[in-house]
Amino acid sequence: MESLTFRHATTKALPGAAPHAITGVVASGNLEILLERVLPPDACEVAVETPIAGYGAVWAAVVADFVARVQPGGLRISINDGGARPDTVSLRLLQGARLMER
Repeated sequence: MESLTFRHATTKALPGAAPHAITGVVASGNLEILLERVLPPDACEVAVETPIAGYGAVWAAVVADFVARVQPGGLRISINDGGARPDTVSLRLLQGARLMER
């Protein structure tokens, strides 16, 4: 099991008023993501728990791309990985951000 944490500065808070959202289901080849609006509007933190060690650089790249595209300021994001591919991680992160914008 590997635990990774990524902290990013953002230029703005993610729009919307939803206090939290969950996307995905932990199962073979997938993941679950919890998004919570608990940080200052210029910060984002992503914590990853994954059974697959050695992919920190890939996780860092996927998270950095998401933060650059969405600017999810104010969010703490917890990821419970079940072996998801990077494209699935990106999809679930974008789905979660969309839910938070409601």
